[in-house]
Amino acid sequence: MNKIYLWAIIVTAVMLGATYYTVVLTKGGINDDIVNMLAIAGAAALVIITVFVVTKYVRQMQVDEATGELVDETWDEDLREYKNPVPMGWAIMYLGLMVWAMWYFTTGYPLGAYSQIGEYNEDVAVHNAKFKEKYASISGDELVEMGESVFLAECKVCHGIGADGINGKSANLNVRIEPSVVKYAIVHGANNFKTDFPSGMPAGLASMYEEGELDKVSEYVAAGFPKDDEAGAALFEKGTCTTCHGVNGEGMEYAGPKLDAYDITTVVSVLKDGKKGALGIMPAFNRLNAKQQEAVGAYITSLSKGE
Repeated sequence: MNKIYLWAIIVTAVMLGATYYTVVLTKGGINDDIVNMLAIAGAAALVIITVFVVTKYVRQMQVDEATGELVDETWDEDLREYKNPVPMGWAIMYLGLMVWAMWYFTTGYPLGAYSQIGEYNEDVAVHNAKFKEKYASISGDELVEMGESVFLAECKVCHGIGADGINGKSANLNVRIEPSVVKYAIVHGANNFKTDFPSGMPAGLASMYEEGELDKVSEYVAAGFPKDDEAGAALFEKGTCTTCHGVNGEGMEYAGPKLDAYDITTVVSVLKDGKKGALGIMPAFNRLNAKQQEAVGAYITSLSKGE
């Protein structure tokens, strides 16, 4: 007997034996359950068919000789290819599949038909509408409390329960900005908040500073624009930062976000568009509705104010 056939018999016996051992000896048997019977029959059929097909083609590769009509082209001296027309059965199945697919997407399962995903999306839309109506007027401490709940559910994984950034792995939200973050933005630019600040911030502004000045202006911004630091203010103006962020980092609508402290608008911008900076990439949180984003902004703003 050829070794291929012998191995086929051995593999089939082992696989069927393993199936019998798993189902009958360790799982308590089939128990006359038609579903279990069909599952076992399917498993056995799959094993037998797979081994048969593999054995057939492996044996065919061992003993068969290529026959058929050769193409006219010669690729390398006497090296030529056989003409290999598409098997008629394959062609019929392919065309039949195309016809079935067009029927399925137009008639068999129209876009407006029922689906669990569609039902879920409808339920979510109804829930969001109720949420929007119920919490439309919430403000003040209640808005901050809502924001804390959303923060603990969505943001604490990266920023920590205390919003301290977990040892520098993400932004410390108890302070508005770190010197390294300011420096990175000046060197690399910042085109994060396209929705609210579409103009972005160009890269290469560091070239406007001399050695040591970049670190000084970064520290000035991170310190919250202290009024007694005239040198820092001069460097901030030298880099044309006041054009978009204002003289004291108060921000300008559609031009540049507020830098001297957190506000709801800036936080919402981050949540809507995400952010790329010195610490890496933060994804957008579009799954939060507008009120939830506003609430998170109110909560983070309260942290930086020490409330």
